[in-house]
Amino acid sequence: MNVLFFSPGFPNEMPSFVEGLARAGATVIGIGDQPVGAIPQRARHALAHYHQVDQLWDEKELISAARQLARQFRIDRVESLWEPGILIAAKLREALELPGMSVALSQLYRDKELMKRRLDAAGVRTPRHAVAKSEDEIREAAERIGFPLIIKPIAGAGSADTYRVDDASLLDEIIRKTRHVEELSVEEFIEGEEFTFDTICSGGQPLYYNIAWYRPKPLIARTLSWVSPQTVSLREHDAEWLRPGREMGFKVLKALEFDTGFTHMEWFLTPAGEAVFCEIGARPPGACSVDIMNFAGDVDTFTGWGEAVVAGRMSGRWERRYNAAVIFKRAQGDGRIQRIEGLDRLVARYRRHIVRVDLLPVGAARRDWKATLLSDGNIVVRHPDLEKTLEMADRVGTDIQIYAG
Repeated sequence: MNVLFFSPGFPNEMPSFVEGLARAGATVIGIGDQPVGAIPQRARHALAHYHQVDQLWDEKELISAARQLARQFRIDRVESLWEPGILIAAKLREALELPGMSVALSQLYRDKELMKRRLDAAGVRTPRHAVAKSEDEIREAAERIGFPLIIKPIAGAGSADTYRVDDASLLDEIIRKTRHVEELSVEEFIEGEEFTFDTICSGGQPLYYNIAWYRPKPLIARTLSWVSPQTVSLREHDAEWLRPGREMGFKVLKALEFDTGFTHMEWFLTPAGEAVFCEIGARPPGACSVDIMNFAGDVDTFTGWGEAVVAGRMSGRWERRYNAAVIFKRAQGDGRIQRIEGLDRLVARYRRHIVRVDLLPVGAARRDWKATLLSDGNIVVRHPDLEKTLEMADRVGTDIQIYAG
């Protein structure tokens, strides 16, 4: 199978998926705007051919380039695992008359209002919601839905430009902050813990699924700089207390007619035990979430996805042996990393349960925590027992401190 892969070198996790496709037996042809020398070496080695375009988001140029490639190679599929590229990939499929997600279906995964309307019709519990393109429409939606509410972009990802609004005075401030966003979703605020439901599917059938727990809720983690956000891939993803979200996840996939590839859904579990849909993307989760899926089972999900695309199956054993948590660390202060405290003591205490330490080195410029989920590095811990996993994750959060200046 020959697969045209959109943007094989960016974002950072894309080379892992390019390698996974190649390991699954695909001939991978890349198309993107990076010079070939800028593509990470492991992605270059996995590509059979690469075509550079001048403008990544110029549809006419991309379609012309794809048709040119189709004259050189027999293209069987087009794949994009980057959120902004989902719709572009669908347009390439239609231009080349290839199977896979259509433009119409892709729009359901990019437009949160269309997405929720489809799910409302299917009987999935979603927050009360409205789309707003002007200040008046935001205010009208807020009055109809009631406070507290959430305001976020219709086609956003990663909690960017997402705000909780508790009253009318705060609404004025958020309207000013979101004036650069063309179209917004105004939604009922749901009180509850936030989880993911991630799948790899083939032919409409889930071959693998993962449930992860965000600690704390992403909106809190995006607001407080001192927080060390966690994502915890749960070993007992078939537990009874997760059943409402699990059942809803499968129902969402059916309602949105997902066929083959990776999906990443987010959902709430309320104190009353009700599952409420948040949103879904036709792509894998970011921020090292696929890594912790792999650590949870000592598996290779990148290749598993490749096999699902190429062969319609996933080989090997996919049992879950551990809970796995990634904890993102943020430095205190601005400038360059000056020192890291507490790491040696924590490693000595939990050495056999720490599977990755990837912190920025001393001397490196600290990252803008508001602009990247990856913060100033991460540590991954795992354990068969959930309480012990959470204890270690919390220790990473409190006992390791990074200082910049």
